[in-house]
Amino acid sequence: MADVNLTEKRFEKESLDYHSMGRKGKIEVIPTKPFTTQKDLSYAYTPGVAYPCLEIEKDPHKAYDYTAKGNLVAVVSNGTAVLGLGNIGAIAGKPVMEGKGILFKKFADIDVFDIELDISDPQELVNVVKTMEPTFGGINLEDIKAPECFYVEEELKKIMKIPVFHDDQHGTAIISAAGILNGLELVGKKIGDVKFVIVGAGAAGISSANLYIKLGADPEKIYMLDTKGVLWNGRGDEDTNKYKKPFYRNTDARTLDDIIEGADIFTGFSVKGLLTKEMCKKMAPKPLIFAMANPNPEIKYEDAKEARPDAIVATGRSDYPNQINNVLGFPFIFRGAMDVESTTINDEMKIAMVYALANLAKEEVPEEVRKKYNNDFLTFGPDYIIPKPFDPRVLPNGASAVAEAAMKTGVARKMIDINKYRESLLAKIDWSRNMMRNILAMASKTKKRIVFPEGENHKVIWAASEMVEENIATPVLLVKDKEKIVEIFKELHHSTEGIEIIEYLNCDKMEYFADEYYKLRQRKGITKRKAALDMQDRYYFAAMMVKLGLADTTVGGAEAAYQFVLKPALEIIGTQKGVNQVVSGLHWIKDENRNYFLADTAVNINPSVSDLVDIVRNSVEALQRFGFVPRVAMLSYSNFGSVRNEETNKISEAIKLIKQIYPDIMIDGPMMPDFALDLERLHFLYPFTELRELPNLLVCPDLNSANISIGLIQKLSKAHVIGPIMEGFDKPIQMVTRTTSVRNIVNLASISCVDALKD
Repeated sequence: MADVNLTEKRFEKESLDYHSMGRKGKIEVIPTKPFTTQKDLSYAYTPGVAYPCLEIEKDPHKAYDYTAKGNLVAVVSNGTAVLGLGNIGAIAGKPVMEGKGILFKKFADIDVFDIELDISDPQELVNVVKTMEPTFGGINLEDIKAPECFYVEEELKKIMKIPVFHDDQHGTAIISAAGILNGLELVGKKIGDVKFVIVGAGAAGISSANLYIKLGADPEKIYMLDTKGVLWNGRGDEDTNKYKKPFYRNTDARTLDDIIEGADIFTGFSVKGLLTKEMCKKMAPKPLIFAMANPNPEIKYEDAKEARPDAIVATGRSDYPNQINNVLGFPFIFRGAMDVESTTINDEMKIAMVYALANLAKEEVPEEVRKKYNNDFLTFGPDYIIPKPFDPRVLPNGASAVAEAAMKTGVARKMIDINKYRESLLAKIDWSRNMMRNILAMASKTKKRIVFPEGENHKVIWAASEMVEENIATPVLLVKDKEKIVEIFKELHHSTEGIEIIEYLNCDKMEYFADEYYKLRQRKGITKRKAALDMQDRYYFAAMMVKLGLADTTVGGAEAAYQFVLKPALEIIGTQKGVNQVVSGLHWIKDENRNYFLADTAVNINPSVSDLVDIVRNSVEALQRFGFVPRVAMLSYSNFGSVRNEETNKISEAIKLIKQIYPDIMIDGPMMPDFALDLERLHFLYPFTELRELPNLLVCPDLNSANISIGLIQKLSKAHVIGPIMEGFDKPIQMVTRTTSVRNIVNLASISCVDALKD
């Protein structure tokens, strides 16, 4: 129990740190148009802004053309039913609403303002929200308690001509309905024949029941329970909540234990531990058990499967199969609705989303998705009845289905070619935005052994612990005193479980390592005595572990200057045999939605022509391994020979050689960086350039310029930077700097594990 408390305490602290570090909260507003010159100012504000205002005055619908209205959703809450926290108030619920905004943006590229209203009266809430229609293209109601939430949504849908959607009602209903349809197909049952038991008569439970009926469920075979038990005629409160009223039944059952007998489907929207193993055993053959209480389900997944091995089990948790997660619904429903300027989100649009999800689960899962979830067997079946939340195909499948339903039912104000729309949605899927997530998933699939020579460093300890928690790899820490390190783990509230700790100076392989190192370097000036001394250096020891196959990769540098880590790696591992002569480093720069790589940022001070060729080759292979199509700009202080000297000639010669190796690659230079990253300007002055698209690999002429560039980027921009990523070693080696972050160690270690796949 102590370890659990420590874990919870640490998670609480990290969560609070996450929300408070740097810019407070989780969202910000950024401009979408250039705003750097006086001319930009005159366009954006006075006098230029008057023209779109006048156009909108003549035709209010043109607000969709000249403002962000068509891609802006209000997440509105009064904080009366926040997650599992209850009525905590509007301001206390704000972190949740900001989080909702992130989900909208990341999954469907929809902008959000979160609106927290200190209003408890439902009619007053309706009156306030309806005034927001000029600003927003859609309203997402969130965390409003039942039964008021039903009234608020109903009234707003009557008077507003933009989509209004209460996700607590419809989100879980849509996702669970898709899972139920697929589950019933697998067990050979029809929805109209089965008995439902629904626990939870709030927003999610009632809306789910209504949706199941629209999909063909027999209303008389749906039994619902609230906190008082089964809804049965004669209980005395049938008329107190009109939304519950349709689900009162003529039955002698009073408890869940009574009503569960012979049930085909259990859906839980209630509390932890409500469903027991004994109750599961009373259910019909091949039942569906959807225990969706979060974070702890009505019955543990393991208990449900133990009690009923023939059951298909779903929960709201990501660590078990069949996660019922609302993020599979609302971003894509709004995306489709808003892209056709729908006046509402009707039942047909919700049902379209249900079938889109159900059908997607039957399609072959791409390798990229399987890698994300460390699972080669994501195949339609009992453990995969619903797509995964990070499956990018949900966007084109779901949004296009919703948009098509809106047009067919006459609620769309904008008619579109659905095939072209689907193609545009496919173009929105930018795997590079999720590249680190892919790499982490790939690393966890391999579970490589990664040795950290600086095992006593606190950042390394944190990184190793995170890698175990995220199931990325097996960390091996080199230390001088194991007992001391175990104490440090305890002080930091970490467990050593899953982490191997080696007192390398007392290791029984020390003599063997020294002998092997001597054999490797005996003709390069290394004596047996020097070999034994070098092997007591943790960086040499770590490199030798990789060389001899006792570890797959190593990451070092958190406590040492680069040369102290690089030298052992070069002497023991060396460069990639038969391919190149130098190793190099590149930094991955993520600026908004664009990804750039800068090379060489780590090794070669003044590279020769052949060195530049190897640097480009190392970097191109890295980008291809990460899933990018390399487009290379060779940087300089001049453009295309405007200055001719040894430095610019060297770049031109390197480009010729690179084109022989990669005849199809897009590469050009020498060019200045401001031209490389401004295609319009580049093409205007140099129309002959071979760079027809924006380059993503920027190669600096020397280490000096590369390090200055990356330093300026890190300090003067908001770009996220990972690196240096080392390339060109014969076996995967990564190095960090002494100022590195814990996350950068984890990222580079994960990249190193993925690099090990090519061996």
